[in-house]
Amino acid sequence: MSELRSFTPREIVSELDRYIVGQRDAKRAVAIALRNRWRRQQVSGELREEIAPKNIIMIGPTGVGKTEIARRLAKLAQAPFLKVEASKFTEVGYVGRDVESIIRDLMSLAVNMVTEEEKRRVQAKAQESAEERLLDALLSPPIAGEPPPAETRENLRRLLRQGALDQREIDIELSESGGAGPMFSLFTSQGVEEMGVQFRDLLGGLLPRKAKRRRMKVAAAREAFAAEEAARLVDEERVRELALERVEQSGIVFIDELDKIAAGGGGKVGPDVSREGVQRDLLPIVEGSTVQTKYGPVRTDHILFIAAGAFHVAKPSDLIPELQGRFPIRVELSNLTREDFERILSEPRNALVRQYRELLATEGAELEFTDDGVAALAEIAATVNERTENIGARRLHTVMEKLLEEISFDAPDLAPGAHCIDGAFVRKRLGDLVRDDDLSRFIL
Repeated sequence: MSELRSFTPREIVSELDRYIVGQRDAKRAVAIALRNRWRRQQVSGELREEIAPKNIIMIGPTGVGKTEIARRLAKLAQAPFLKVEASKFTEVGYVGRDVESIIRDLMSLAVNMVTEEEKRRVQAKAQESAEERLLDALLSPPIAGEPPPAETRENLRRLLRQGALDQREIDIELSESGGAGPMFSLFTSQGVEEMGVQFRDLLGGLLPRKAKRRRMKVAAAREAFAAEEAARLVDEERVRELALERVEQSGIVFIDELDKIAAGGGGKVGPDVSREGVQRDLLPIVEGSTVQTKYGPVRTDHILFIAAGAFHVAKPSDLIPELQGRFPIRVELSNLTREDFERILSEPRNALVRQYRELLATEGAELEFTDDGVAALAEIAATVNERTENIGARRLHTVMEKLLEEISFDAPDLAPGAHCIDGAFVRKRLGDLVRDDDLSRFIL
């Protein structure tokens, strides 16, 4: 949590503004929630454990930035982040994923995240060990059963560091990953996916690891050895402890489509499966409980839950009262306007205009988007959203793909050059599609 000390709510909103246009109320709500985690860490004594996170419900149509806000927040906090869809879970007693798998998946993500961090921490030592193994492979077998002279090894080391041996092929031995034994399907209260992993891990501990002999170039062998040495140097017990602490203190779960399990929602989650039953199963996890995982018990008391849904048919008040009470903060996200689309196309660091410009630059095609070209694109996206289903900013992806279809297809065969994407070009390529409602509905 020390990474959050320099981020005030205002700075968090400013950071989110670099990637997401508008939706200020939602950004402020998540910024306060994130800052409150740091504040809780500063509280001493028993009261720290009593301070629970203020979970959030984001209400808004698809494509307005709900998921992106949560994802960017987790990245900023360097926190384990998991996105799930509420409609994929079933009530206890039915075949399907149970809600506790959310926490098991979050814990697995945290372990992977911490493992990668620990590998980077020991990278220098791993590279040294990899170099020694490479030298052993290059000098094997020794001449007449005698160890090679030290000067020969040092000469090879110098050539290796200079990259002079990178293209030479050598035979090396690498440990086989996976394949610990036959797979078994076990149905238990924990779920088939969890026990399958545990059983495989058990076999992996009982059976010796096999070494596989491979022939590869020195450059590739160096990377393979470094990865193997880094994995060997990582302390699995430390990884498990750090991952557990990170999940319990800073984990973020984004539950999408919450409206689909509300009583007023349209359709059922599954055959005869009660939507209210899924809510009741979610309740103990959201309010705080202990979930058993293969890495040990995980407490969910301080995990931040951010739920989202369009809530066109159902309303947050259609959720069971107990679950409503666990999401005290409600923020409504607004529909995106033509002006928002213009900003989305050009302002964020990952703006679509920049993405396509960089993509096609790899083929020698230089895209020049004029202001009136961007305005025309935004106008078309907004118009199609009004006439057909409103899918928010995702419409921009559809429109851009159709606009640049010919250039993208022909770019490898064309001579390098510039392509001006102005208003006239946009209207010529997309005007007929927009005017014809049937074509708009099927193509855009």
